[in-house]
Amino acid sequence: MAFTLCTSGAATYKAGANCSETVLTTEAIQDSFSNDAEGYIEQLTNSDYTTNYATLSTSIKNAVSMVVSALIAKEMINYDMSGYTSRTEAQTMLDVNDDLIQRGLNSLKRKADTLKTP
Repeated sequence: MAFTLCTSGAATYKAGANCSETVLTTEAIQDSFSNDAEGYIEQLTNSDYTTNYATLSTSIKNAVSMVVSALIAKEMINYDMSGYTSRTEAQTMLDVNDDLIQRGLNSLKRKADTLKTP
């Protein structure tokens, strides 16, 4: 399932320029974060985006990608904060990604509920 719903580049971008080199260059770490994030969003929204990816509209694909890449970025930042100029910088990046996640999940949940309504 790794990186079906977003690209590693999207997650790396959201993790910022000071993200740990170890996490940026270790595929196993990134794949683990991706699998966790993809499973998490599917569980929370009760939607199988991975299996049905080809049938999703572009707007849904983009919304899912935004949430998944932000979830992965948070894990990348948390992995090793020592490269950031301060804890405040890392915390701000975590907060920004958390905001993207919350707004995106709320939107995706509303969309999923609408699709299930007869």
